[in-house]
Amino acid sequence: MGQYTAPLRDMQFVLHELLGIEQEFKTLPSYAELDADTINSIAEEAAKFSQSVTFPLNQSGDEEGCHHDKATGAVTAPKGFKEAYTQFVDAGWPALSCDPEFGGQGLPEVVNNVLYEMLNSANQSWTMYPGLTHGAYAALRVHGTPELKKTYLPKIVSGHWTGTMCLTESHCGTDLGLLRSKAEPNADGSYAISGTKIFISAGEHDLAENIIHLVLARLPDAPAGTKGISLFVVPKFIPNADGTLGARNGIKCGSIEHKMGIHGNATCVMNLDGASGWLVGEPNKGLNAMFVMMNGARLGVGMQSLGLAEVAYQNSLAYAKDRLQMRSLTGPKFKDKPADPIIVHPDVRRMLLTQKAHVEGGRAFAYWSGLMIDKEHNHPDEKVRKEAADLMALLTPIVKGFITEMSYVSTTLGMQVFGGHGFIREWGMEQYVRDARINMIYEGTNGIQALDLLGRKVLSDGGAKLMKFGKIVTDFVKSEAGNEAMKEFTGPLAELGTEVQKVTMEIGAKAMKNPDEIGSASVPYLNLMGHFVYAYFWARMAKIALEKQAEGDFYKAKLLTARFYFAKLVPETATHLKQIRAGADSLMAMDVELF
Repeated sequence: MGQYTAPLRDMQFVLHELLGIEQEFKTLPSYAELDADTINSIAEEAAKFSQSVTFPLNQSGDEEGCHHDKATGAVTAPKGFKEAYTQFVDAGWPALSCDPEFGGQGLPEVVNNVLYEMLNSANQSWTMYPGLTHGAYAALRVHGTPELKKTYLPKIVSGHWTGTMCLTESHCGTDLGLLRSKAEPNADGSYAISGTKIFISAGEHDLAENIIHLVLARLPDAPAGTKGISLFVVPKFIPNADGTLGARNGIKCGSIEHKMGIHGNATCVMNLDGASGWLVGEPNKGLNAMFVMMNGARLGVGMQSLGLAEVAYQNSLAYAKDRLQMRSLTGPKFKDKPADPIIVHPDVRRMLLTQKAHVEGGRAFAYWSGLMIDKEHNHPDEKVRKEAADLMALLTPIVKGFITEMSYVSTTLGMQVFGGHGFIREWGMEQYVRDARINMIYEGTNGIQALDLLGRKVLSDGGAKLMKFGKIVTDFVKSEAGNEAMKEFTGPLAELGTEVQKVTMEIGAKAMKNPDEIGSASVPYLNLMGHFVYAYFWARMAKIALEKQAEGDFYKAKLLTARFYFAKLVPETATHLKQIRAGADSLMAMDVELF
């Protein structure tokens, strides 16, 4: 079964020492009174819930899976999931970062990120049931009519109703312009929606009273492609005027997928047969409304991967300290034992330090991203809100794409540390690898994230958003110009920033002649940018650790991990740069018939 202990000390380091969260909140009127003790108390309670309630259900839920009744379409989650969800709701966790107007607690997004990191470490499959609900809340809050908000948001915020996102159809995934689901207007202002959606996470289950589906469909005579897509709210049970549950709607689960991982979550085929739905946002502009939910989901997937990487690291570290194999190359280190624990071996340390560097770098990046969302939504200065929005537009595909890629590296390394035992179900490590694999695929594959980053977020505005992040890095490097001890970090960071700027201009010039250059460069470019972002946060963390290393082992370990990251992982960017500069020719030269 393994183990999980929430990394509260490192979370507190990121929140208070790296981000200076209390001072940041003083600039945001909604959170000005929120202090460190309150934040820490919330994190401690979230840790207790994750460790004691959902983590014990992780392996059993994976082994049992979900149960589908073909006759009724009902889905039952694994044993214990429903009871855990009831505790989650009773404790008020779903409302943590939601608007008090609808019953929320009004806490910052960055605090919600802390909660969801722990939930995902403990049990990603279970966490997916409430996870997408927050996105449904956000989409309805921004684009719903006052009537829809009044009907749905209080129940969603409380957690008594959950939410899903129904986009994908069997013939179209990312290319939503091909979707065929239809919405016919009814006399009462509702719509009759018909079609089939696939891969719907938590599309049907027994955890909550009602499930609110956000469904993309086409109105009659809608334009072709993405310009003809509308968004509808389609409840499992149609609410009565007094808020109680009414008639069962015409949306049912036709089957559940049998998957490589996330077995405890019901991934459903949802059939809509004249289901009643209500328009969200404007007709034929459904993607605008849905992107609120999709961007939230992409950030959520980054948190899923961060959580998995953390729990995989904890277990591989514990195993490496305990497992005895051979002697150290420089002589026995534990002479009282028949062999040394494998943590003495350089290659095992390479794997563990790679995990540690990616987990702690990803945590800094993810929590900072939550803070940027809080600024985007709550800062009184419009210029600051715009700056934060531009940064998150640029960095969202990196949160989704790079954190998930590095999480898969980390979980795989965790399994490798265990050797043959990692391949055996009993130890739990192979589940983390299986669960992590989906995060690189859903909510827009990482290849799509890479195209979005390079094509839409960087080149489309001439690099304006990229320059905003580049200025943050440059300002930090300049501020440390006289600090000799920081040169081992700021030097490589500055060099990497220069290379990012140069190669971006090179791609832009090439793409003007051949658009395939964007597709060719996009994935290595995302990985290059991911390391650029991590290097910035690792340099900042190294500065704190240098100043406080005399205060204890925590800071010593942080500094040594920073040195490992710059020495062993930042050099990966040299390969990414070469791949980018190799161009599209070697990819596109071969005719289809020659494959």
